[in-house]
Amino acid sequence: MMLHTCSEVISFARQLENESASFYENLSQKYAKDEDVFLSFAKENKKNIVQIERSYYGVISDAIEGCFAFDTNPVEYTFETELAENAGYSDALNRAVEIEEKIIKFYSDAAEQSKSLMADVPRSFILVAKKRSNRISKLRSLIGE
Repeated sequence: MMLHTCSEVISFARQLENESASFYENLSQKYAKDEDVFLSFAKENKKNIVQIERSYYGVISDAIEGCFAFDTNPVEYTFETELAENAGYSDALNRAVEIEEKIIKFYSDAAEQSKSLMADVPRSFILVAKKRSNRISKLRSLIGE
């Protein structure tokens, strides 16, 4: 099912943020040495949802909602959060990088698709994508430890 309206895309963004927050919460329980890092990512995910929803509710109108600003296939951005039972720490971190890359692609594509019809929502998408890009550097530095 393709996503076409802003409401659908915002709901999908919420889903991605919640799923990745759960992933990081699980990592924090499994890998105590970097518990603070993973919990900070999960907490930031919840702030991302608030930021995006705030920008959405601040500008949304029936005219915008009815214009179908998106042509997004959610399948392109889904990810697996389950790790194999024998997965090691580097496997978990590599999975985290894959998740971040998928979510960054979603936010970047959604911002591009909607930039001509809205301003605040695409701007929020871009800000979240940049924050998540910083995570990749942090995760890669943990892989090198």
